Amino acid sequence: MYVYAFLRASAYDPELSVETLPMGIEDASDLIVCDRLAALTEPGLSIEDLQQTDEQLMRAVMDHDRVIQEVFQFTSVLPLRFGTSFLSKDHLISHLQEKQDEYWQKLSALDGKAEYLVKLLPYTYQAPEELSEQTGRNYFLAKKQRYQAKTTYQEQQQQEFQDFYKFLQAQPCEVVHGKGDEELERLFVLISRDQEDWFRQLQQNHTARCWQIHVA
Repeated sequence: MYVYAFLRASAYDPELSVETLPMGIEDASDLIVCDRLAALTEPGLSIEDLQQTDEQLMRAVMDHDRVIQEVFQFTSVLPLRFGTSFLSKDHLISHLQEKQDEYWQKLSALDGKAEYLVKLLPYTYQAPEELSEQTGRNYFLAKKQRYQAKTTYQEQQQQEFQDFYKFLQAQPCEVVHGKGDEELERLFVLISRDQEDWFRQLQQNHTARCWQIHVA
């Protein structure tokens, strides 16, 4: 059973939940309620099926983030990483029963705060002239220079990401580095509601040479 997030059971009217819950990755999402808590799930979703192609996997990751963001618009949630699942509904309920007090306290601490997802998409390295235009010794020299240039760019890219991460950590907010991959780095940022205006301008005010920065 695929799970997006944990939230308060009172966040949704059970009679209206089917109409108001966001669309999941492949099908409608659903709530599994256990006492004061609920899990936002998508029953029957197979992670293996989502990993058949890189394009399909990336779309699923983006949809996972979208679902969490839609729910967070009106209630506090504990977001889970992409790919989180439980063996069965019974296993999920057992987990919620065990973590009831812990998750409730965490949700209470989120009240009055807003969560944003900062996505950093790396710019593709632009290689210099084609090696086919070089011959002999010049070919091997150009190949070495090309490799060194790409390595330098990748090092600069990682350094730029770390500098941006440290910049956010120095702000009045909480930052969690989510699961990244070759295509995307994800930072979950929790801020007070009175800081939202400043944070919404982050995308326009912070420039990066090696990354496209998107705030959602």
